[in-house]
Amino acid sequence: MGYGFGGFGGGNMQALMRQAQKMQEDMKRIREEIDGTEYTSSVGGGVVEVCMLGNKTVKSVKIKKEVVDPDDVEMLEDLVVSAVNDCLHKIADDEKSKLPNLGM
Repeated sequence: MGYGFGGFGGGNMQALMRQAQKMQEDMKRIREEIDGTEYTSSVGGGVVEVCMLGNKTVKSVKIKKEVVDPDDVEMLEDLVVSAVNDCLHKIADDEKSKLPNLGM
């Protein structure tokens, strides 16, 4: 009875497809932007600094000499873990704020 595909008229379906394609292109552009962004975290009063890219690749780790104590390696390990996790949280927050919510 002239309803077309799934109840949508031909013009409406084309508009919907264009809208979906634009959304996909926007998401790709935002994903590339986030992937190329540097996220830095400094912990322990600045004694450990980690820099990651948005694609979750560690770019650099800087450790000040005064924090290196052979008798307390665990503290240094904890600081590095804390800085990496902080960077990951920053990336996740950026993704959440910039990428559209697709119900995931």
